[in-house]
Amino acid sequence: MLSNAQTAPASKWMLWGGYIASAIPVLMLLFSAVLKLAKPAFLVEEFERLGYTGNLAVGIGILEIGCTVVYLIPRTSILGAILLAGYLGGATATHVRIGDPSFFMPVILGVLVWLGLYLRDNRLRALLPLKERTIGQDASPGKEF
Repeated sequence: MLSNAQTAPASKWMLWGGYIASAIPVLMLLFSAVLKLAKPAFLVEEFERLGYTGNLAVGIGILEIGCTVVYLIPRTSILGAILLAGYLGGATATHVRIGDPSFFMPVILGVLVWLGLYLRDNRLRALLPLKERTIGQDASPGKEF
């Protein structure tokens, strides 16, 4: 289905914008994962404040790294974005559940994950075109929609 979809190749600014928009959440997620693997005292306290035991940090850190790596591989980047959306949705729910006002941070990271991917991946732009197609572009004049 997607193989028939035609999109213009990404311009240079779209590619660079996509790389920058993708790099921000990737760097933040990898930093967060490394902290979870190191388990400093402040992180264990934060986990307990959020309602989780500190021994979950390593498993969550490994999950975070795994989802981020899948996102970084071009062939699996769409699957990675889906996995990261689920991961960040859980983080958002955790913060909202306790009334923490910093719930917006995982939301912003999720938006950047998808924005970066949209700007740099033709497959995603073919699947979700943002501009409307005209009759001359997509169909013959006698064809009904």
